[in-house]
Amino acid sequence: MDEPSDEVDEPRWLDDREREAWLSLTALMLLLPAALDAHLMHEAELTGFSYFVMAMLSEAPGHATTMSDLAVRSHASPSRLSHVVTSLEARGWVERRRCSHDGRVVHVSLTEAGWESLVAIAPRHVANVRRLVFDALDEDDVVRLAEIATKIRRVLDPERTFGPSH
Repeated sequence: MDEPSDEVDEPRWLDDREREAWLSLTALMLLLPAALDAHLMHEAELTGFSYFVMAMLSEAPGHATTMSDLAVRSHASPSRLSHVVTSLEARGWVERRRCSHDGRVVHVSLTEAGWESLVAIAPRHVANVRRLVFDALDEDDVVRLAEIATKIRRVLDPERTFGPSH
């Protein structure tokens, strides 16, 4: 992603439609994560980010990857990811181990208990996602949402590092 320039000749102000769209998107970016976090916290004492880390592990081959790959796929700083993994380790849901070939590399894997917990939590989480997002949309809206989100994601994440690797 290109860094913004400090020098701007003349601002390109948002027109009324763009401003309305931007304010709606901003509200969505603030309200949706909070609602998803609140539900996950109530259901499983998990933050949305912790759930996302477990989901990324569940989609990795053998339910395992390196901490550095997981940090890239979750766009997390090493310290934030380490904190979350430590919390999930304390619950017995993930485990870390040093690579036998290179001690600098740390592997993290979803344990059987972590997999079972994720399988138990996922249906309630998906139901909440459906209730908060998809139940408000028709089929055409879903197609447009995917198109719009993909266009914006290409600007923010051109290498497609965030989320599942496929």
